[in-house]
Amino acid sequence: MIAMGGLSTHFPHSDIAIVLAAVALDLVLGDPRALPHPVTAIGKLVSALESPLRRLFTNARLAGVALLLCVVGITYGAAALLLSIAYALAPEAGFAVGLYLAWVSLAARSLHMESEKVAKALQRRDLPEARLALSYIVGRETELLDEPEIIRGAVETVAENTGDGVIAPLFFLMLGGPALAIAYKAVNTLDSMVGYKNERYLRFGWASARFDDLANYLPARITGLLMVLAAPLCALSGAGAWRIMRRDCRNHSSPNSGFPEAAAAGALGVRLGGSNRYFGRVVDKPTIGDTSVPLSLAAYGGVVRLMYCSEALLLVAWLACRFLPNH
Repeated sequence: MIAMGGLSTHFPHSDIAIVLAAVALDLVLGDPRALPHPVTAIGKLVSALESPLRRLFTNARLAGVALLLCVVGITYGAAALLLSIAYALAPEAGFAVGLYLAWVSLAARSLHMESEKVAKALQRRDLPEARLALSYIVGRETELLDEPEIIRGAVETVAENTGDGVIAPLFFLMLGGPALAIAYKAVNTLDSMVGYKNERYLRFGWASARFDDLANYLPARITGLLMVLAAPLCALSGAGAWRIMRRDCRNHSSPNSGFPEAAAAGALGVRLGGSNRYFGRVVDKPTIGDTSVPLSLAAYGGVVRLMYCSEALLLVAWLACRFLPNH
């Protein structure tokens, strides 16, 4: 029998083992880029379906809804079917497939490694290299940024992606197993591919963008609270994290990203947000946090510690919920 989310009942606590092993693999090895990756397949599916669905539905929003349903449904169905087949062959095979799907849904180590390229370039005083490394992980233009602005971009990226790249997939993995975690990655991928507010995707990507907001609603707020609790464990300000999160969590264009960014800003005592340049145009955004200390590489190190500690706290809380009722 296959339990909800594709977790097997063949092994006692097999879901716990999958979650723990997946987190460990992600922390030690990061994303397994040399192996076939479900997100790559999801991206190809999105690209393959866009034109046919646009032709099939004259209403762009309706076509976008169909894309969302097809991609998320196919992704979840394929993952659940793969798990069912693997478990039918052997419990060990099912466990291995579940572990791999869980592993590739997490991104803490990859987020750290990619953002660390920015920090290492700044340590070498190589601003051009730091700007280039930052351009791979943010949407803003980076060519003219000075060191504090480069650091701000890195801190904002780690804080925001702690929510949707670390805590959210782990939350859905714990909630419904590997199939649900991969389905969440499909939602995330759809938003990153078609959730733009430009002429091509404003209507077509509307459903994907809104559903991504819905999927991240609870995880984003959990992330903010976890950062508040994690801050003292990271030698940062828990009181500052709580105060700024409550005050500035709405100072963001996203209904969700403001929670982890504000909590991180308060914990670090820095100011995030402000002006960014996109496609040659300056966009002024509300600021988040107070300028208690200047933006420096210490702030980057602090937000990375917050990310890992928040993940650890969620894991401990989940394990406590799983084991305590048994005693």
